[in-house]
Amino acid sequence: MKEAYIGIDAHKDQNVVALAFAGRGEPELYGKAPADLDAFERVLRRILAKYGLDKEDVAICYEAGPTGFVLCRRLRALGFECEVVAPSLIPVRASDRVKTDRRDARKLAGLHRAGELVSVHVPDVADEVIRDVCRARADAVDVQAQARQQLGALLLRNGHRYAGPSTWGEPHVRYLRELVLPDPAQKVVLEEYLQRVDAAGAQVARFEAEMAARLAGWQRRKFVEALQGFRGFQMVSAMVIASELGDLSRFAHPRQLMAYLGLVPDEDSSGGRRRQGGITKCGNGHARWMLVEAAHHYRYPPKVSKELSVRQEGLDREVRAVSWRAQNRLHRRYGRLALRGLHRNKVVVAVARELAAFIWELARIVEKGAAPARQAS
Repeated sequence: MKEAYIGIDAHKDQNVVALAFAGRGEPELYGKAPADLDAFERVLRRILAKYGLDKEDVAICYEAGPTGFVLCRRLRALGFECEVVAPSLIPVRASDRVKTDRRDARKLAGLHRAGELVSVHVPDVADEVIRDVCRARADAVDVQAQARQQLGALLLRNGHRYAGPSTWGEPHVRYLRELVLPDPAQKVVLEEYLQRVDAAGAQVARFEAEMAARLAGWQRRKFVEALQGFRGFQMVSAMVIASELGDLSRFAHPRQLMAYLGLVPDEDSSGGRRRQGGITKCGNGHARWMLVEAAHHYRYPPKVSKELSVRQEGLDREVRAVSWRAQNRLHRRYGRLALRGLHRNKVVVAVARELAAFIWELARIVEKGAAPARQAS
């Protein structure tokens, strides 16, 4: 048991610090500290000197939020015990109607002493770097889609409709370049929209090139390559899943992974009544979104296409067997739920939930294959 528990209410410019001592009643407020890492380290050392504590005597915590995990990594590198706790799982009293930074810091310190806080997974630096690149690519795709939609709205208002088979291919872009609008100002607007679409497309390509370059030296490369052997996953989607989920060995059962992804239904049951609603949507929204997108592919009959066979070259037989079993299982699941008359979105989410279990199994297989190599090294 520690002698002191430090709660930090972390913000962009400054942190509020409180301490709860073992067996000494209510937590006490220390005060404000700069959010800069070097300055906060000096404040923390002054706290230790003031109360006669060593770094082994204290346990530190703060809420997960926009400030990220850099403070936790810095404190752990210095030898402190530091945890990042889940804000949604912090106990809240119904009578607690006043919320301030000072109250939050004291509350964190007291709950940390009582052991009532739930820690979140702190990702590795390499995982977080690749995750930032993947999320930046998603942002660029959103910008490109918005620019395309705005350009389409401009043409629709002016009565222009493209009659080709598909949009944004070479014929469509050539049609847009050669289009004549009634007023020169409208042509200027059209060209600006086209420039924005081209710039966003070039940005997406640069992010994908950076992802491919980073993949070669990433510790999760084996898992990404194995996941590409699944239907619905290519390099981008597989790297998004790997970077968002990190080390899957922390999930003892696939149901824990499903709950982490927010793919399990919420429930309000009491006595003999059992009532389930929509999915919780807790946890990692980026990984959940990618799984739902991949789940759409399993509405088609099981098949190893030409592209999938290329991605499966060099993979273990066990990995290919799991991929084929997932195709058969998830396609049957999709068909049965669709025949029951469920909404398509519910069917896809149910398939995505079971797809998470297959990904968990794949991670175990990859980890089992990597263990002997690590022992040999």
